Amino acid sequence: MNPVNAKKLMPCLYLYQKRAVAGPGDRREVSLNPVELAENYSLNECDRLYVMDLSETDQEQEEAMDILRKICANVAVPVAGGGRIRRMEDVKKLLYAGCSQAVLDLGKEEQAAVLEEVSLKFGKERIVAAAEGPDQILRMQGALNSFVSEVFLFHGAGGREASLISPVPVTPFLPEVSLDKIIETLSLPNVSGMSGQVVTENVSNLVALKKLCLENRIPVALSRAAYRFEDFKTGPDGLVPVVVQDVKTDAVLMVAYMNEEAYRRTVESGRMTYYSRSRQALWLKGETSGHYQYVHSLTADCDMDTILARVTQVGAACHTGSYSCFFNEVLKRGEKPEQHNPLKVFEEVFAVIEDRKAHPKEGSYTNYLFDKGIDKILKKLGEEATEIVIAAKNPNPNEIKYEIADFLYHMMVLMAEKGVSWEEITEELANR
Repeated sequence: MNPVNAKKLMPCLYLYQKRAVAGPGDRREVSLNPVELAENYSLNECDRLYVMDLSETDQEQEEAMDILRKICANVAVPVAGGGRIRRMEDVKKLLYAGCSQAVLDLGKEEQAAVLEEVSLKFGKERIVAAAEGPDQILRMQGALNSFVSEVFLFHGAGGREASLISPVPVTPFLPEVSLDKIIETLSLPNVSGMSGQVVTENVSNLVALKKLCLENRIPVALSRAAYRFEDFKTGPDGLVPVVVQDVKTDAVLMVAYMNEEAYRRTVESGRMTYYSRSRQALWLKGETSGHYQYVHSLTADCDMDTILARVTQVGAACHTGSYSCFFNEVLKRGEKPEQHNPLKVFEEVFAVIEDRKAHPKEGSYTNYLFDKGIDKILKKLGEEATEIVIAAKNPNPNEIKYEIADFLYHMMVLMAEKGVSWEEITEELANR
């Protein structure tokens, strides 16, 4: 069990013109693939990630937001986002992209000016202030206490003084420093974590650093399995079966096996690793295809002889290209339709609409809408929205049910026309 007050180690990723660069004042290229870089940080036991958008134009900002959405969707840790903020709408973009927090730089007048407004709009727990040093914190103590949940101390200098005068926890951004300095800083009561070059440049060594912190009685979050592999009941071959389930959809994706080494690597890396019985070798799922499975949880059954792994699946789980390995229907009794969860119903109807678009069918009302184009689709959507309003005034609840269903159908036609999926919609709602 990880401690509630665990100190957080946070790498920084700076976005500039679709690339990851060294920093605000250093545009040297670090990676051409910022999403892949963020995933690498996430896999190395960091506790959250700071992504700063260094865009200089509106077009660059939109491109950066697209990358940020992908980062938030693919990493297993919270993301704090900052950078080109000029108004409340820019904070909204960061949060709706999937950031758990938005970072406002108190040294920039336009960002300090919207601090109160965005805090009241989104909640102080989602707002972080970035300060240059203790003097700035001292000047804005009242605002910090009322409107932010934490302070990022950008230059790290004066970390001890800042931690003493800040009304909220402080995360210093430090350059490369000695281990003694790291331990000293993290030991301060009001320091909630550490970031900067000292974390980013040593991201592959965070496990060792966290173990050192624990030895010095500094609470940190370190992935630890509650059971050793020998606690499981293995088969004659020394393996434990693993049932793999998608954490988002609850779909069963596959069944595989683990030996002791696969279990250890899965726990330590956060990516599902199995033992291939056919190849008689370890198998990191996605190593060849890129379709990794990121661990959300591992749970043993009552007999301790099977593991249920709930994962975030990238791409398809099956080697055939299918989302799940379970698609060969063996037996189905009765004609009554199965009870589906709401998302699956939406996805099934949407799949039919998309199929009509790709493979037109004569006499299809859906194809009639596609043929008439966007203006007709929007006209029908507006009409159905009005029908909902009228139905809501009717005492019979069935009428509003029918009208909402009609509206949702026409909305899905619009989604298909504009290339928007249900997954994108539900992710957006979850982010909000």
